[in-house]
Amino acid sequence: MSESISIAVVGSGYVGLVAAVCFAEIGHTVICVDNDERKVAALQGGDTLIHENHLPELLNRYRNNRVRFTTDLAEATREAQAIFIAVGTPQSETGDADLSYVEAVACEIARSIDSYKVIVEKSTVPVYTNEWIRRAIERNGVEQRLFDVVSNPEFLREGTAVEDFLHPDRIVVGADTPEAIKLLGAIYEPLTGGEYYNQTGAIGGCCNASTPPVLLNTSIKSAEIIKHASNAFLALKISFINAVSNLCEATEANVEQVAKGIGLDSRIGPKFLRPGIGYGGSCFPKDVAAFRSVADQFGINFNLLSEVENINASQKRRFLAKVRSALWTLRGKKLGVLGLAFKGETDDIRDSPSIEMIRMLLAEGCSIVAYDPAAKERAMEVLPEGKQLSYADTAYDAAKDVDALLVLTDWTEFVELDLPRLHKTLRYPIVIDGRNLYDPGAMAALGFTYISVGRPTAHPARESGSLTTPGRRA
Repeated sequence: MSESISIAVVGSGYVGLVAAVCFAEIGHTVICVDNDERKVAALQGGDTLIHENHLPELLNRYRNNRVRFTTDLAEATREAQAIFIAVGTPQSETGDADLSYVEAVACEIARSIDSYKVIVEKSTVPVYTNEWIRRAIERNGVEQRLFDVVSNPEFLREGTAVEDFLHPDRIVVGADTPEAIKLLGAIYEPLTGGEYYNQTGAIGGCCNASTPPVLLNTSIKSAEIIKHASNAFLALKISFINAVSNLCEATEANVEQVAKGIGLDSRIGPKFLRPGIGYGGSCFPKDVAAFRSVADQFGINFNLLSEVENINASQKRRFLAKVRSALWTLRGKKLGVLGLAFKGETDDIRDSPSIEMIRMLLAEGCSIVAYDPAAKERAMEVLPEGKQLSYADTAYDAAKDVDALLVLTDWTEFVELDLPRLHKTLRYPIVIDGRNLYDPGAMAALGFTYISVGRPTAHPARESGSLTTPGRRA
């Protein structure tokens, strides 16, 4: 059996909470710290606070056992061998990452260090953050021999974060001392050694005991850059295929065929080559801006990232133009909207393209009925119900008697809709799909006017026929 290590995780957001329960899942004891007393009380009561697959079952399994929640960072620091900092690094007005929360946590940790600790950056931070954490701790009177700072970036996707943690493509550890490398190696040994995958009830995924994940040891600065570079490159792939989709529309080519042809090249791969209305969420917009800002500070011309941002913003304007071209005028139109979260299988609406699109449509004088399987409550905090906006309890309720239905988030639930029923529910059978969830030919055969991204518009088939053939994508 691998050694059980005492871990503190500071921050109980997506990264912190997932890390805490997953560290417990692989055999460690964890104290999860947050300064929000209400969040701590909710977590102690078993409320995960976020919509994430596997998270409720793991929290229920380890709460008040291998995982406990507290507001007392001093106590957690004294008890833990490794302290993972997983607090927010929001984007400032200048595009830089706001590191004030990281600094505050580092200073508070310093006041309670009484033996050797490894402080681990888990938050997404720019290069050289480790140096500032080290300085902050030393300025609070801690001797160098009592601590090391390590960078251990996360690569979690919302909606599959637990599986991503337990079945990672790689585990990156940026450390400069043998002691820190040894401790982080021991923390991840149940995964890298394959032991976890043989245990009863292990969460399934791409890794197994024969092919465990690789632990990549790097310098601290390299690890910090790896995280920002990875997210920026994925955002680049999304923006690239969106730009290609615009060319496909202009030439009446099919972007899905183009993407498949590109993705079959082993040097490129198929992932993140799905066109749509742009990326969003808490990571890509913030991390691309922060990475560009870091490059600017060092005098590096990284204008490529500015173009990534420009293409992402233009996709929403292009989608609005699609809606207008389908309906002629927008003022007074009633629209159904499917999807509020920035992506499917999560309730996160931060920088959601759907939320921005709804605001644009409301500004055009449309009335909207919106539905999302999980993000309704969060959306209502930023888009309260009113004369022009209401929220539905089902996708079919959102589609009832509307002039057109807009698909803005790629939920699996939307892929599996009863399309003949949907056809009967709409006032006009017009579907404008910003996520390319359905097959155009099949939608036309069902009687829809179907407008998607980077593919020719499909119009209803003239031949009479049954409306029972499913129109979703293969």
